[in-house]
Amino acid sequence: MLQIKNAHVYAPQDKGIQDVWIAGGKIEVVSKTLPIIDGIDCIDATGKILTPGLIDRHVHITGGGGEGGFCTQAPAVTASRLIHGGLTTVVGLLGTDGITRSVENLVAKAKGLKDQGISVYCMTGAYGYPSITITDSVQKDIVFVEEIIGCKLALSDHRSSHVTSEELMHLASDVRVAGMLSKKAGILTLHLGDEKPGLQMVMDILDQTDIPIKTFQPTHVNRNLALLQQAIGFAKRGGTIDITCDSTEGVYQVLMKIKEEGVCMDQVTLSSDGQGSWSKYDARGNLLQIGVSYVDTIYKQIVYLVKQKNWSMEDALALGCRNVAKALELYPKKGVIQKGGDADLLLWDKDLNLDTVIAQGNILMKNGKLLTKEMF
Repeated sequence: MLQIKNAHVYAPQDKGIQDVWIAGGKIEVVSKTLPIIDGIDCIDATGKILTPGLIDRHVHITGGGGEGGFCTQAPAVTASRLIHGGLTTVVGLLGTDGITRSVENLVAKAKGLKDQGISVYCMTGAYGYPSITITDSVQKDIVFVEEIIGCKLALSDHRSSHVTSEELMHLASDVRVAGMLSKKAGILTLHLGDEKPGLQMVMDILDQTDIPIKTFQPTHVNRNLALLQQAIGFAKRGGTIDITCDSTEGVYQVLMKIKEEGVCMDQVTLSSDGQGSWSKYDARGNLLQIGVSYVDTIYKQIVYLVKQKNWSMEDALALGCRNVAKALELYPKKGVIQKGGDADLLLWDKDLNLDTVIAQGNILMKNGKLLTKEMF
């Protein structure tokens, strides 16, 4: 058991000064008047902020990249990097490379990170179509592989398979049914590129079928203004849109535009694209530049919004915890501080530096010092 005393709790809504009891990896009690019990570990959080752990729905846990040859493959993520970024839950997925990278390797890495205390889910598939899988079936992957909650596909990107509307419709239907059968989210994470069609094919399918809009979950929608405008229309229809954290001010401007257009901010999430590659190409399609994205950008974006743009902690925080948990259908197990939820918690100091990271009731970092160690 673990007790946290006198913390200013953002659940993510502002709950004021509260005490929290943790037992069996779950939050048992949140109250203003809990006594200190001898023999129970206690953290005095006076002057600190307690929040849910951050959830990153887009991490290349086995490494992304490769568009410039084998030497440009990004390395796999480490648990220590995730912890330092305040991430207690991540979704691992593949990118451009579904040839030298595999879903088998992805799930194996997920299991390894879980052994180190992080909650990890996965998407089968990659950029291409037909989707690469473990079982030779997207549906069977989702139904029978514990970690897999959906599928990934690239749209409107020069590296995609340029699926037809019928192919996208069939894949979305398969993912939807598999999610129903396995009581999982059953979502199709859509990597959006710069090509002009953008989200149009998805919008047409929504007009033609009864596939729920929650099945389609587009990411990188802040890639260009035209795509962002499409995404705003998608969100106004009830869909969730995911913003990739690539720069503090740029993402802030995108969020403000979404707000000004009247979108409910509960339908907006942030992700890092961590350990994936960013790349730039010339007009002939030649690679000009490539780099790796970091996994701490959600944390940094929240800090920027609060300290530089005067956002409330609860509004900024929701983009990286509660909203994500709801989109992935992990709420209220994840993304909130309340009785019965997983004890995935962060303590922040008054300057919003991360002090302590707790995942499923286990302290992974305390007073800024990492307590869990890499195997190698």
